Amino acid sequence: MKALRYAKRLVSFDTTSHLSNRLICKYLEMKLTKHGFFVEKTEYVDQAGVRKQNVIAKIGRGKGGLAYFAHSDVVPACNWFDGTPGPFEPTVMQDRLYGRGSCDMKGSIACMLAAAQRFGPDDLKRPLYFVVTADEETGFAGARSVVSDSKIYREIVDNGTRAIIGEPTSLDVVYAHKGIYEITATSAGRAGHSSTREGVNANVAMIPFLQDLNQLRSVTESDPVWQNNLFDPPTLTMNICIKDNAEAPNVTPSKSVCVTSLRPMPGVDVEPLIEKLVDSAQRNSLQLEVQRHGAPMLTDAGSEFVAGSLELADRRKPRSACYGTDGGVFTEIENKIVLGPGSIDQAHTHDEWISLEQLEKGTELFGRMIRLWCG
Repeated sequence: MKALRYAKRLVSFDTTSHLSNRLICKYLEMKLTKHGFFVEKTEYVDQAGVRKQNVIAKIGRGKGGLAYFAHSDVVPACNWFDGTPGPFEPTVMQDRLYGRGSCDMKGSIACMLAAAQRFGPDDLKRPLYFVVTADEETGFAGARSVVSDSKIYREIVDNGTRAIIGEPTSLDVVYAHKGIYEITATSAGRAGHSSTREGVNANVAMIPFLQDLNQLRSVTESDPVWQNNLFDPPTLTMNICIKDNAEAPNVTPSKSVCVTSLRPMPGVDVEPLIEKLVDSAQRNSLQLEVQRHGAPMLTDAGSEFVAGSLELADRRKPRSACYGTDGGVFTEIENKIVLGPGSIDQAHTHDEWISLEQLEKGTELFGRMIRLWCG
């Protein structure tokens, strides 16, 4: 199976988000160019000073067509289930391909590579686009680079091209997903021996803000104004994480940090909530940073694109998802869905895998989509 061969090769690249992804981009560029794609790359330097790349490719002429979007980075594999084989040593066992990224989402990339190679330039009446970003797992910086720097992406938008975000959905058609915001509150104190007057406890200064935050979280869990029943759970799922740098119980903490993630939904305006948190931070002399990583996504469930995708995928109706994707950055593309092989239940796990059946079915489905919208 060609998709399996591609998936094993892609998994063998360690593309954990803190590392450069240039080697896998070079591999993708070689494969796409060999098959007749025109390849454009955009580059940027991430916050840690690591150079990253995005691959944006096109084959075929005309307008419209189909654009496939994926990401090359993977989450860390520090807790991989055993040492042999390792997370970047792709291994087939019991009709499954194991390895970090096999499900999220190098298996999907492999399926589209295998499907695209069934069509030459002369077979396509409309273009096929192939886009692979960096840093999807850590805030969508690669997608933002594509939006700001890619000429091919601008063509996709201007020509009303249909788009598939190839994240794992078990080949279901996903027409809506949540976004992701990150809110960081920081309280500054002064270290000292806890038995003296010298220290200023940063955690104590954080307490009033935490009380306000928890009250707002409780409201969003109970008030329908903050909810959307397209999703399960239908809430913003505010996740509160707290840490300080105290070295021992007898050392006064000099810094306290509260990081809260929330997942905005279509039709729910979270800006009033954020304004309340900004006000609380100011009243309590805290520093507050709001990072709006990705917006929620909602495509008309009754659109021609969704209907056609359902028919090709042999599904009765589309569904929503509670995670976010690069689709939350590609907001200018009107007709987009999330669809890819593998289950999200296997993504980010200590023994990540994708079934060989999903690789085969994903390749066939992508091929039918290319034939319908590009052939």
